[in-house]
Amino acid sequence: MTTAPHLLFLPGAGGAAPFWHPLGALLPADWAKTYLNWPGLGHEGHREGFDGFDALTAWAERHLAEGDTVVVAQSMGAIVALRLALRFPGRISKLVLTAGSGGLDMGRFGAADWRPAYRAAFPAAARWIETEKPDHTAEIGRIAQATLLLWGDADAISPVGVGRHLERLLPHARLHIIAGGDHDFAKERAAEIAPLVTAHIGGI
Repeated sequence: MTTAPHLLFLPGAGGAAPFWHPLGALLPADWAKTYLNWPGLGHEGHREGFDGFDALTAWAERHLAEGDTVVVAQSMGAIVALRLALRFPGRISKLVLTAGSGGLDMGRFGAADWRPAYRAAFPAAARWIETEKPDHTAEIGRIAQATLLLWGDADAISPVGVGRHLERLLPHARLHIIAGGDHDFAKERAAEIAPLVTAHIGGI
């Protein structure tokens, strides 16, 4: 990249933009950073029209830069990241996916059912998040952007097998496994992954 990149941070189903603040604070200060929330998910307030992944993708698309954007996504946010790369390939330069579901059938990889704990933690969250299950397996091979896949080997929600499968499907992907990392390692161990993200985005 010849100019400072623009980073668009997408949270998981918790919906809160601050999830990414610890990592963002450790990345180069001259990189532009936009942190999105997901209306209606987690403890975020509901907004009319935010009723599924199509709405979230449209919301994220509004925040792409005029030039290239690097999309950094956690967990469920990876579904939106991949949709952006598929729909707007000329506007996405690179991807960073952490503990993502990636629009795959998670059950085949032995993923734990996250929904009971999610509903207990976020009783007011929109119901659609528990029922809409997109599967983009057939399309993922068309994504040409260089992609950094970060997975924790102690994550029951998105097991390492998901990351390995995405590495096989994506033409230009590299998987890095975080030893002992659980589903929230991107926030809790931001200092550990910051050099990996910086190298990937900076083209080192």
